[in-house]
Amino acid sequence: MAAFSFPKSLPALVFLVFQLGMLVAEQDASFSFKSLGKDPSFESNVALYGDAKVVPGESRVQLTNSVSSSTGRVMYKKPIKFVEGTPRKFASLSTYFSFSMSHESGEGLAFFMITRGSVPKAFDSSSFGHSLGKGERNISVVAVEFDTLRDSKYGDLDENHVGIDISSLESVKVRNLSAINMVLNNGEKLHSWIDYEASSRRLEIRLSHSGDRKPADPLLSYSIDLSGMWYEEEVFVGLSSSNGNSSQTCSIYSWSFKLRHVPQWMHSEPVDLKALTKDPKPVLVSHKKSHCLLRVLGALIFGTVFGALAASCVMYLRKIFGNKRPVAPEECAVHPVDFEYKKFKVVVGKAVEDDAK
Repeated sequence: MAAFSFPKSLPALVFLVFQLGMLVAEQDASFSFKSLGKDPSFESNVALYGDAKVVPGESRVQLTNSVSSSTGRVMYKKPIKFVEGTPRKFASLSTYFSFSMSHESGEGLAFFMITRGSVPKAFDSSSFGHSLGKGERNISVVAVEFDTLRDSKYGDLDENHVGIDISSLESVKVRNLSAINMVLNNGEKLHSWIDYEASSRRLEIRLSHSGDRKPADPLLSYSIDLSGMWYEEEVFVGLSSSNGNSSQTCSIYSWSFKLRHVPQWMHSEPVDLKALTKDPKPVLVSHKKSHCLLRVLGALIFGTVFGALAASCVMYLRKIFGNKRPVAPEECAVHPVDFEYKKFKVVVGKAVEDDAK
């Protein structure tokens, strides 16, 4: 029988378990452009609209030029879904981009997520947001704006802020950047991270100067259920800019995006305290055969991997301890002893014989 080698088998088992985990939480609809315009896959994956253009000889896309009322945007061509598959899988996303804006006070830059049906209404002869400001409340869009223009009719705090917009130019949450000594339109390259976690239903925005790491604490956060908002609708993501009546220019240098779908059973649902106070009602649960087969298959795979790992541990311990024999201490060792047998003649006294008679 061949000897069992535990050290060589363990990495294979760990790799198998890791691959099973990756099947549960898979990544798709992801891209990364470290140098916009120079990446060979850029033009095939990203569309340019309006005044947006790749600057020749430079690794950047200029969204707006110095002409007044300039608008431009870049949009990822492939639509995404926040809910898909059977069983249902909810999506979390992360996007990063670096940008800069000139010193003029324009309408700044926005990262947007918009449904396919809302694209013609929101971007018809305007940049992102213009149509939303004209009462188009039926447009389904979520945006994070980096604004350098104070517009009191939309509740802007000042001309240097970050806000979260839900189907309107009036932000549902705003953060003043002057309080943290950061200026959007000083020509400096800035870095932004926008993350949405489906399990917590939370949108977080981070911003840093060039050369700084990603901040641990978000600059701005907001609770929103994108999966419930859009369900299985197709959604486009992109970056858009407008300089309004100024000559502000805005450029994008790098952009990455990741979308991760996770099965519904991996999400933690919040406890409904009101529901606990009500009388429980019987609920009829219908299970599809496909769900049962997937669960049975998952249990079999997990059992096989766990059993193989346990057997490996047992055989490894047996190999270590089975070949060792007990060793007695030197002072307690048993030495062979020779025994000498001698005959002894027993003499019985006369008095004893008389008593016996």
